[in-house]
Parts: sequence; C-alpha cells; structure tokens
Amino acid sequence: MVKRFNAEKAPAAIGPYCHATIANGVLYSSGQIPLDPETNELVIGGIEVATDQVMKNLAAVLEEAGSSWDKVLKMNLFLTDMDDFPIVNEVYARYVGEYKPARSTVQVAKLPKGVSIEIDCIALISE
Repeated sequence: MVKRFNAEKAPAAIGPYCHATIANGVLYSSGQIPLDPETNELVIGGIEVATDQVMKNLAAVLEEAGSSWDKVLKMNLFLTDMDDFPIVNEVYARYVGEYKPARSTVQVAKLPKGVSIEIDCIALISE
C-alpha cells in the first residue's frame, strides 16, 4: 500500500506534490527548502538560518509520519554554493547527532524560489 503524506507542521508544498510517499514502512520525502511553515515565506538570513529551517521542516515531516532522525536511512543535500558546506555540516550535525545516516551532497545551479539549500530523505517509519 502506498500512502501520500502531508505534515501539518511543515510548509505547504509549492507545487503538485506531497511532503512524502510512504510504502512498505519506508518514507520517501520531498525536498524541503527554507520556508517558514506558518507563513510559507522564505526565512531571512544566511545559510545557517536556511539550513536550520530546512532541518526543522524535515523533522516535522518525519515526526508526524511516525519516524525520527535515528530512522533516517539516506539524505540528499543540494547546495547552490559548495563553499557553504562547512556551515551546513555544523547545523546538520545538531539534528542527526551520533546517528549519521548515509548522505550525498551536491552543488546545483539553481533551486526553487532561488534558495541556497534543499534537503530530502528516506527513512523508516513505525506503521
């Protein structure tokens, strides 16, 4: 069974997609960008503020779907400037802690709404 999932505490999707698809106990998240879930507007600040908001948005999706950081199998990070990598790592580490899931980080030319970071993940859930 495949379930389309939207979290109430994450920003609304800005296109025709859901926050996550859940199948066979695995959550496949859509990418999160630094949108404030209350206003659906971009957060103001540099890469540290943006990364923190993205991780908060992903945490909301994970939590509401019945998952958590320690159940994340893989994360994909998309940055428009690889020079932001050290700061992104610092913020990212505060969320994933000692668990440290598999991860890819790539530099891309452009992201939705002109943001500097987007992150998605694959995680186990408790069904």
